[in-house]
Amino acid sequence: MLVIGAASQVINNDIGTVIQGASVDNTVKSIRDDLEANALLVRDGEEAVLLVSCDVGALLSEYVAGFRRTMAEAAGVPERNIIIACSHTHAGPSVLPTSYFKEVDEAYYQRLDGWLGEVAAAAAANARAARVTWGRGQARIGYNRRVCWSDGTHTMHRPGDRDDFIGLEGPDDPEHIALFAVDTDDALIAVLHNNTAHPTSFYGADFLSADYPGAARSHLREVLGQVPVLFLNGAFGDISNTRQDASEVRIETAEQRMQRQAHLMAGETLRLLHEASFHEEPRLGHFYEELELEVQLPDGEKLAASRELLQRVEAGDELPAWEIMLAHGRVLLQDNFGDDPVDTVAVHAVRLGDLGIILQPTELFCQFGLDIKRRSPAPLTAIASVADGYVSYCPTTAGIIGGGYSGEPLWWTRLAPGAGERIVDTACRLLGRLWKD
Repeated sequence: MLVIGAASQVINNDIGTVIQGASVDNTVKSIRDDLEANALLVRDGEEAVLLVSCDVGALLSEYVAGFRRTMAEAAGVPERNIIIACSHTHAGPSVLPTSYFKEVDEAYYQRLDGWLGEVAAAAAANARAARVTWGRGQARIGYNRRVCWSDGTHTMHRPGDRDDFIGLEGPDDPEHIALFAVDTDDALIAVLHNNTAHPTSFYGADFLSADYPGAARSHLREVLGQVPVLFLNGAFGDISNTRQDASEVRIETAEQRMQRQAHLMAGETLRLLHEASFHEEPRLGHFYEELELEVQLPDGEKLAASRELLQRVEAGDELPAWEIMLAHGRVLLQDNFGDDPVDTVAVHAVRLGDLGIILQPTELFCQFGLDIKRRSPAPLTAIASVADGYVSYCPTTAGIIGGGYSGEPLWWTRLAPGAGERIVDTACRLLGRLWKD
Protein backbone atom coordinates (compact mmCIF):
# COMPACT_ATOMS: atom_id res chain seq x y z
CA MET A 1 0.00 0.00 0.00
CA LEU A 2 1.15 3.53 -0.74
CA VAL A 3 2.27 5.89 2.00
CA ILE A 4 1.12 9.47 1.36
CA GLY A 5 1.54 12.75 3.23
CA ALA A 6 0.42 16.27 2.40
CA ALA A 7 0.69 19.75 3.86
CA SER A 8 -0.02 23.42 3.16
CA GLN A 9 2.03 26.54 3.87
CA VAL A 10 1.16 30.23 3.43
CA ILE A 11 3.82 31.99 1.32
CA ASN A 12 2.65 35.63 1.24
CA ASN A 13 5.12 38.40 0.63
CA ASP A 14 5.13 41.56 2.75
CA ILE A 15 3.03 44.69 2.30
CA GLY A 16 5.02 47.24 0.28
CA THR A 17 6.93 44.71 -1.81
CA VAL A 18 6.83 44.68 -5.59
CA ILE A 19 4.11 42.90 -7.60
CA GLN A 20 5.07 40.68 -10.54
CA GLY A 21 4.07 42.20 -13.88
CA ALA A 22 6.09 43.18 -16.93
CA SER A 23 4.19 46.36 -17.78
CA VAL A 24 2.86 47.55 -14.40
CA ASP A 25 4.48 49.27 -11.47
CA ASN A 26 2.39 48.39 -8.41
CA THR A 27 3.39 47.31 -4.92
CA VAL A 28 1.48 45.15 -2.43
CA LYS A 29 -1.05 47.23 -0.50
CA SER A 30 -3.16 44.32 0.76
CA ILE A 31 -3.58 40.56 0.62
CA ARG A 32 -6.83 39.63 -1.09
CA ASP A 33 -6.31 35.91 -0.44
CA ASP A 34 -3.35 33.86 0.73
CA LEU A 35 -0.68 32.55 -1.57
CA GLU A 36 0.13 28.96 -0.63
CA ALA A 37 2.54 26.11 -1.23
CA ASN A 38 0.80 22.72 -1.13
CA ALA A 39 2.86 19.52 -1.04
CA LEU A 40 2.02 15.90 -1.82
CA LEU A 41 4.54 13.18 -0.89
CA VAL A 42 3.93 9.68 -2.28
CA ARG A 43 6.02 6.65 -1.30
CA ASP A 44 5.92 3.06 -2.52
CA GLY A 45 8.72 1.10 -0.92
CA GLU A 46 11.98 2.68 -2.05
CA GLU A 47 10.30 4.92 -4.65
CA ALA A 48 9.26 8.41 -3.53
CA VAL A 49 7.99 11.51 -5.35
CA LEU A 50 7.30 14.92 -3.82
CA LEU A 51 5.08 17.29 -5.82
CA VAL A 52 4.65 20.90 -4.73
CA SER A 53 2.24 23.49 -6.10
CA CYS A 54 3.17 27.16 -5.48
CA ASP A 55 1.01 30.26 -5.96
CA VAL A 56 3.65 32.33 -7.79
CA GLY A 57 4.20 33.26 -11.42
CA ALA A 58 7.17 30.92 -11.86
CA LEU A 59 10.48 30.16 -10.15
CA LEU A 60 13.89 30.75 -11.69
CA SER A 61 15.77 27.51 -12.21
CA GLU A 62 18.86 28.62 -10.28
CA TYR A 63 16.76 29.06 -7.13
CA VAL A 64 14.79 25.86 -7.64
CA ALA A 65 17.97 23.79 -7.38
CA GLY A 66 18.49 25.15 -3.86
CA PHE A 67 14.85 24.57 -2.94
CA ARG A 68 15.16 20.92 -3.94
CA ARG A 69 18.17 20.49 -1.66
CA THR A 70 16.31 22.04 1.26
CA MET A 71 13.24 19.87 0.71
CA ALA A 72 15.25 16.71 0.14
CA GLU A 73 16.88 17.09 3.52
CA ALA A 74 13.55 17.92 5.18
CA ALA A 75 11.52 15.07 3.67
CA GLY A 76 14.11 12.37 2.93
CA VAL A 77 13.35 12.34 -0.80
CA PRO A 78 15.97 12.33 -3.59
CA GLU A 79 16.45 15.85 -4.95
CA ARG A 80 15.49 15.03 -8.52
CA ASN A 81 12.29 13.33 -7.33
CA ILE A 82 11.09 16.72 -6.03
CA ILE A 83 9.16 18.79 -8.56
CA ILE A 84 7.84 22.30 -7.82
CA ALA A 85 5.08 23.50 -10.13
CA CYS A 86 3.68 27.04 -10.14
CA SER A 87 0.10 28.17 -10.68
CA HIS A 88 1.38 31.20 -12.65
CA THR A 89 -0.76 33.74 -10.80
CA HIS A 90 -0.11 37.28 -12.05
CA ALA A 91 -0.85 38.81 -8.65
CA GLY A 92 2.20 37.52 -6.81
CA PRO A 93 5.74 38.56 -5.83
CA SER A 94 8.33 39.75 -8.37
CA VAL A 95 10.07 36.44 -9.11
CA LEU A 96 10.93 36.89 -12.81
CA PRO A 97 13.02 39.63 -14.50
CA THR A 98 10.26 40.60 -16.95
CA SER A 99 10.14 44.30 -16.05
CA TYR A 100 12.83 46.85 -16.89
CA PHE A 101 12.04 48.75 -13.69
CA LYS A 102 11.78 45.89 -11.16
CA GLU A 103 14.38 43.72 -9.52
CA VAL A 104 13.78 40.06 -8.80
CA ASP A 105 12.85 39.85 -5.11
CA GLU A 106 15.78 37.83 -3.77
CA ALA A 107 14.63 38.31 -0.18
CA TYR A 108 11.36 36.58 -1.06
CA TYR A 109 13.25 33.70 -2.66
CA GLN A 110 15.22 33.27 0.57
CA ARG A 111 12.05 33.20 2.66
CA LEU A 112 10.43 30.78 0.23
CA ASP A 113 13.32 28.37 0.71
CA GLY A 114 12.45 28.15 4.40
CA TRP A 115 8.73 27.77 3.76
CA LEU A 116 9.27 24.98 1.23
CA GLY A 117 11.48 23.15 3.69
CA GLU A 118 8.70 23.43 6.28
CA VAL A 119 5.96 22.17 3.98
CA ALA A 120 8.13 19.25 2.81
CA ALA A 121 8.89 18.28 6.41
CA ALA A 122 5.20 18.52 7.34
CA ALA A 123 4.16 16.32 4.41
CA ALA A 124 6.72 13.70 5.47
CA ALA A 125 5.56 13.86 9.09
CA ASN A 126 1.92 13.44 8.03
CA ALA A 127 2.57 10.45 5.77
CA ARG A 128 0.42 7.38 6.36
CA ALA A 129 -0.98 4.35 4.55
CA ALA A 130 -3.27 5.53 1.82
CA ARG A 131 -5.43 4.72 -1.17
CA VAL A 132 -5.83 6.90 -4.24
CA THR A 133 -8.21 7.48 -7.10
CA TRP A 134 -8.26 9.59 -10.22
CA GLY A 135 -10.82 10.86 -12.67
CA ARG A 136 -11.30 12.85 -15.85
CA GLY A 137 -14.01 15.34 -16.75
CA GLN A 138 -14.41 18.70 -18.45
CA ALA A 139 -14.46 22.29 -17.23
CA ARG A 140 -13.80 24.92 -19.88
CA ILE A 141 -12.00 27.67 -18.00
CA GLY A 142 -9.62 28.75 -20.79
CA TYR A 143 -9.72 29.90 -24.40
CA ASN A 144 -7.03 30.31 -27.04
CA ARG A 145 -5.81 33.90 -26.98
CA ARG A 146 -3.66 34.00 -30.13
CA VAL A 147 -5.66 35.92 -32.74
CA CYS A 148 -4.95 35.74 -36.49
CA TRP A 149 -5.39 38.69 -38.86
CA SER A 150 -5.76 38.75 -42.64
CA ASP A 151 -2.30 40.31 -43.13
CA GLY A 152 -0.64 37.21 -41.64
CA THR A 153 0.20 38.73 -38.25
CA HIS A 154 -0.96 37.39 -34.90
CA THR A 155 -1.63 39.16 -31.61
CA MET A 156 -2.09 37.87 -28.08
CA HIS A 157 -5.62 39.28 -27.72
CA ARG A 158 -8.30 40.61 -30.05
CA PRO A 159 -8.19 44.40 -29.70
CA GLY A 160 -11.51 46.01 -30.59
CA ASP A 161 -13.96 44.93 -33.26
CA ARG A 162 -11.68 44.60 -36.28
CA ASP A 163 -13.01 43.39 -39.63
CA ASP A 164 -9.76 41.61 -40.54
CA PHE A 165 -10.10 38.89 -37.86
CA ILE A 166 -9.83 35.47 -39.54
CA GLY A 167 -9.68 33.05 -36.61
CA LEU A 168 -7.66 31.69 -33.72
CA GLU A 169 -4.15 30.34 -34.06
CA GLY A 170 -4.64 27.21 -31.98
CA PRO A 171 -6.92 25.12 -29.75
CA ASP A 172 -7.80 25.14 -26.07
CA ASP A 173 -8.08 22.20 -23.67
CA PRO A 174 -11.12 21.92 -21.38
CA GLU A 175 -10.10 18.53 -19.97
CA HIS A 176 -10.16 18.44 -16.16
CA ILE A 177 -8.22 15.77 -14.26
CA ALA A 178 -8.25 15.17 -10.51
CA LEU A 179 -6.40 12.89 -8.10
CA PHE A 180 -7.53 12.15 -4.54
CA ALA A 181 -5.79 10.40 -1.63
CA VAL A 182 -7.48 9.01 1.51
CA ASP A 183 -6.09 7.16 4.50
CA THR A 184 -7.26 3.76 5.81
CA ASP A 185 -10.07 5.50 7.73
CA ASP A 186 -11.27 7.16 4.49
CA ALA A 187 -10.19 10.59 5.71
CA LEU A 188 -9.15 12.78 2.78
CA ILE A 189 -5.40 13.45 2.72
CA ALA A 190 -5.09 15.65 -0.36
CA VAL A 191 -6.59 16.77 -3.65
CA LEU A 192 -4.65 17.42 -6.86
CA HIS A 193 -6.42 18.84 -9.88
CA ASN A 194 -5.32 19.95 -13.33
CA ASN A 195 -6.81 22.32 -15.89
CA THR A 196 -5.51 24.93 -18.32
CA ALA A 197 -5.71 28.75 -18.36
CA HIS A 198 -3.65 31.84 -17.56
CA PRO A 199 -4.51 33.20 -14.05
CA THR A 200 -4.54 36.85 -15.15
CA SER A 201 -7.78 38.25 -13.74
CA PHE A 202 -5.83 40.49 -11.35
CA TYR A 203 -2.89 41.40 -13.59
CA GLY A 204 -1.61 44.81 -12.54
CA ALA A 205 -3.49 44.86 -9.23
CA ASP A 206 -1.99 46.21 -6.01
CA PHE A 207 -2.73 43.13 -3.90
CA LEU A 208 -1.62 39.52 -3.62
CA SER A 209 -3.99 36.84 -4.90
CA ALA A 210 -3.79 33.22 -5.97
CA ASP A 211 -6.45 34.06 -8.62
CA TYR A 212 -8.81 31.26 -9.71
CA PRO A 213 -6.62 28.38 -8.41
CA GLY A 214 -6.81 29.91 -4.92
CA ALA A 215 -10.54 30.55 -5.11
CA ALA A 216 -11.16 26.99 -6.33
CA ARG A 217 -9.10 25.74 -3.38
CA SER A 218 -11.25 27.77 -0.98
CA HIS A 219 -14.47 26.41 -2.52
CA LEU A 220 -13.19 22.85 -2.12
CA ARG A 221 -12.24 23.46 1.50
CA GLU A 222 -15.72 24.77 2.26
CA VAL A 223 -16.93 21.25 1.44
CA LEU A 224 -13.97 19.04 2.31
CA GLY A 225 -12.30 20.85 5.22
CA GLN A 226 -8.75 22.22 5.41
CA VAL A 227 -7.26 19.67 3.05
CA PRO A 228 -4.11 20.43 1.01
CA VAL A 229 -5.05 21.19 -2.60
CA LEU A 230 -2.48 21.14 -5.40
CA PHE A 231 -3.17 22.77 -8.77
CA LEU A 232 -1.17 21.86 -11.87
CA ASN A 233 -1.68 24.35 -14.69
CA GLY A 234 -1.60 22.67 -18.09
CA ALA A 235 -0.21 23.74 -21.47
CA PHE A 236 -1.43 27.30 -20.92
CA GLY A 237 1.09 29.30 -22.98
CA ASP A 238 -1.56 30.55 -25.41
CA ILE A 239 -4.66 30.11 -23.22
CA SER A 240 -6.55 33.09 -21.79
CA ASN A 241 -9.50 33.36 -19.40
CA THR A 242 -11.68 35.15 -21.98
CA ARG A 243 -13.01 34.18 -25.41
CA GLN A 244 -11.36 35.91 -28.34
CA ASP A 245 -13.54 34.52 -31.15
CA ALA A 246 -16.96 35.54 -29.77
CA SER A 247 -18.94 38.12 -31.74
CA GLU A 248 -19.92 39.77 -28.47
CA VAL A 249 -17.52 40.36 -25.59
CA ARG A 250 -18.69 38.99 -22.25
CA ILE A 251 -19.22 41.88 -19.82
CA GLU A 252 -17.85 40.80 -16.46
CA THR A 253 -15.58 42.20 -13.78
CA ALA A 254 -12.22 40.67 -12.95
CA GLU A 255 -13.77 39.18 -9.82
CA GLN A 256 -16.64 37.63 -11.78
CA ARG A 257 -14.26 36.22 -14.36
CA MET A 258 -12.06 34.68 -11.71
CA GLN A 259 -15.00 33.21 -9.77
CA ARG A 260 -16.46 31.72 -12.97
CA GLN A 261 -13.26 29.77 -13.51
CA ALA A 262 -12.96 28.78 -9.86
CA HIS A 263 -16.53 27.49 -9.55
CA LEU A 264 -16.30 25.50 -12.78
CA MET A 265 -13.07 23.86 -11.68
CA ALA A 266 -14.04 23.16 -8.05
CA GLY A 267 -17.43 21.82 -9.09
CA GLU A 268 -15.93 19.35 -11.53
CA THR A 269 -13.36 18.21 -8.97
CA LEU A 270 -16.14 17.51 -6.45
CA ARG A 271 -18.14 15.61 -9.07
CA LEU A 272 -15.14 13.40 -9.83
CA LEU A 273 -14.62 12.73 -6.12
CA HIS A 274 -18.31 11.82 -5.70
CA GLU A 275 -18.04 9.20 -8.47
CA ALA A 276 -14.64 7.82 -7.46
CA SER A 277 -13.59 4.30 -6.46
CA PHE A 278 -10.28 4.09 -4.58
CA HIS A 279 -7.34 1.81 -5.38
CA GLU A 280 -5.06 0.21 -2.77
CA GLU A 281 -2.10 -0.90 -4.91
CA PRO A 282 -1.57 1.63 -7.72
CA ARG A 283 1.83 1.72 -9.33
CA LEU A 284 4.19 4.67 -8.64
CA GLY A 285 7.03 5.60 -10.96
CA HIS A 286 9.14 8.58 -12.06
CA PHE A 287 11.59 9.30 -14.87
CA TYR A 288 13.07 12.58 -16.05
CA GLU A 289 15.38 13.81 -18.77
CA GLU A 290 17.18 17.10 -19.38
CA LEU A 291 17.11 18.49 -22.90
CA GLU A 292 19.49 21.05 -24.37
CA LEU A 293 17.40 23.23 -26.66
CA GLU A 294 18.45 25.92 -29.12
CA VAL A 295 17.64 29.54 -28.24
CA GLN A 296 16.43 31.96 -30.92
CA LEU A 297 18.08 35.37 -30.61
CA PRO A 298 16.35 38.67 -31.48
CA ASP A 299 16.44 40.31 -34.89
CA GLY A 300 19.48 42.60 -35.18
CA GLU A 301 17.57 45.72 -36.21
CA LYS A 302 14.99 45.27 -33.49
CA LEU A 303 17.74 44.69 -30.94
CA ALA A 304 19.55 47.90 -31.89
CA ALA A 305 16.31 49.87 -31.75
CA SER A 306 15.53 48.33 -28.36
CA ARG A 307 18.88 49.34 -26.89
CA GLU A 308 18.32 52.89 -28.15
CA LEU A 309 14.82 52.97 -26.66
CA LEU A 310 16.09 51.88 -23.23
CA GLN A 311 18.78 54.57 -23.39
CA ARG A 312 16.02 57.11 -23.95
CA VAL A 313 14.18 55.75 -20.91
CA GLU A 314 17.35 56.15 -18.83
CA ALA A 315 17.60 59.74 -20.10
CA GLY A 316 14.14 60.47 -18.74
CA ASP A 317 11.91 60.07 -21.80
CA GLU A 318 8.39 58.82 -21.04
CA LEU A 319 7.57 56.03 -23.46
CA PRO A 320 4.72 53.48 -23.67
CA ALA A 321 5.06 50.72 -21.07
CA TRP A 322 4.43 48.03 -23.69
CA GLU A 323 7.31 49.22 -25.90
CA ILE A 324 9.64 49.38 -22.90
CA MET A 325 8.70 45.84 -21.90
CA LEU A 326 9.39 44.42 -25.38
CA ALA A 327 12.67 46.31 -25.68
CA HIS A 328 13.76 44.99 -22.28
CA GLY A 329 12.84 41.44 -23.32
CA ARG A 330 14.97 41.60 -26.47
CA VAL A 331 18.00 43.10 -24.73
CA LEU A 332 17.76 40.67 -21.80
CA LEU A 333 17.62 37.75 -24.22
CA GLN A 334 20.70 38.89 -26.14
CA ASP A 335 22.70 39.71 -23.03
CA ASN A 336 21.95 36.36 -21.38
CA PHE A 337 22.17 34.00 -24.35
CA GLY A 338 24.05 35.84 -27.10
CA ASP A 339 27.33 34.03 -26.42
CA ASP A 340 25.76 30.59 -25.90
CA PRO A 341 22.25 30.30 -27.39
CA VAL A 342 21.29 27.06 -25.63
CA ASP A 343 18.99 26.43 -22.68
CA THR A 344 18.19 23.34 -20.58
CA VAL A 345 14.68 21.98 -20.13
CA ALA A 346 13.92 19.17 -17.66
CA VAL A 347 10.96 16.96 -18.57
CA HIS A 348 9.49 14.79 -15.79
CA ALA A 349 7.03 11.91 -16.13
CA VAL A 350 5.25 10.61 -13.02
CA ARG A 351 2.99 7.57 -12.92
CA LEU A 352 0.41 7.06 -10.18
CA GLY A 353 -1.91 4.22 -11.11
CA ASP A 354 -3.63 5.02 -14.40
CA LEU A 355 -2.60 8.68 -14.23
CA GLY A 356 0.48 9.94 -16.02
CA ILE A 357 1.72 13.46 -15.21
CA ILE A 358 4.14 15.38 -17.43
CA LEU A 359 5.86 18.32 -15.73
CA GLN A 360 8.16 20.75 -17.59
CA PRO A 361 9.36 24.35 -17.12
CA THR A 362 8.05 26.14 -20.20
CA GLU A 363 4.81 27.98 -20.86
CA LEU A 364 3.93 25.25 -23.32
CA PHE A 365 1.44 26.15 -26.07
CA CYS A 366 -1.77 24.16 -25.85
CA GLN A 367 -1.31 22.16 -29.06
CA PHE A 368 1.80 20.54 -27.60
CA GLY A 369 -0.12 19.47 -24.50
CA LEU A 370 -2.80 17.91 -26.69
CA ASP A 371 -0.09 16.14 -28.71
CA ILE A 372 1.32 14.59 -25.54
CA LYS A 373 -2.13 13.42 -24.46
CA ARG A 374 -2.87 11.97 -27.90
CA ARG A 375 0.35 9.94 -27.94
CA SER A 376 0.44 8.99 -24.25
CA PRO A 377 0.07 5.30 -23.28
CA ALA A 378 -1.52 6.36 -19.97
CA PRO A 379 -5.32 6.11 -19.65
CA LEU A 380 -5.26 9.65 -18.20
CA THR A 381 -2.53 12.23 -18.82
CA ALA A 382 -2.10 15.56 -17.03
CA ILE A 383 0.29 18.30 -18.16
CA ALA A 384 2.01 20.83 -15.89
CA SER A 385 3.79 23.95 -17.13
CA VAL A 386 6.34 26.18 -15.32
CA ALA A 387 7.43 23.19 -13.23
CA ASP A 388 11.00 22.49 -12.05
CA GLY A 389 12.17 25.99 -12.91
CA TYR A 390 11.26 28.47 -15.61
CA VAL A 391 12.45 28.68 -19.20
CA SER A 392 10.05 30.67 -21.38
CA TYR A 393 7.02 30.44 -23.61
CA CYS A 394 7.25 27.48 -25.98
CA PRO A 395 5.25 28.53 -29.06
CA THR A 396 4.24 26.39 -31.99
CA THR A 397 5.67 27.03 -35.45
CA ALA A 398 2.49 28.96 -36.28
CA GLY A 399 3.08 31.12 -33.20
CA ILE A 400 6.66 31.87 -34.17
CA ILE A 401 5.66 32.74 -37.76
CA GLY A 402 2.74 34.88 -36.58
CA GLY A 403 4.99 36.74 -34.16
CA GLY A 404 3.72 39.23 -31.63
CA TYR A 405 3.95 38.79 -27.87
CA SER A 406 4.67 35.13 -26.95
CA GLY A 407 5.72 34.55 -30.58
CA GLU A 408 8.74 36.78 -31.30
CA PRO A 409 12.12 36.21 -29.60
CA LEU A 410 12.23 37.75 -26.11
CA TRP A 411 13.84 36.55 -22.89
CA TRP A 412 10.52 34.95 -22.01
CA THR A 413 9.96 33.59 -25.57
CA ARG A 414 13.39 32.32 -26.39
CA LEU A 415 13.10 28.71 -27.56
CA ALA A 416 13.79 28.14 -31.25
CA PRO A 417 11.46 26.27 -33.61
CA GLY A 418 11.38 22.55 -32.87
CA ALA A 419 11.65 22.89 -29.09
CA GLY A 420 8.01 21.98 -28.46
CA GLU A 421 8.23 18.91 -30.67
CA ARG A 422 11.27 17.69 -28.73
CA ILE A 423 9.47 18.22 -25.42
CA VAL A 424 6.50 16.23 -26.73
CA ASP A 425 8.72 13.39 -27.98
CA THR A 426 10.62 13.21 -24.70
CA ALA A 427 7.44 13.28 -22.61
CA CYS A 428 5.87 10.45 -24.58
CA ARG A 429 9.04 8.38 -24.47
CA LEU A 430 9.25 8.74 -20.68
CA LEU A 431 5.58 7.80 -20.32
CA GLY A 432 6.25 4.81 -22.54
CA ARG A 433 8.96 3.64 -20.13
CA LEU A 434 6.59 3.99 -17.19
CA TRP A 435 3.92 1.92 -18.96
CA LYS A 436 6.29 -0.56 -20.57
CA ASP A 437 5.35 -3.39 -18.21
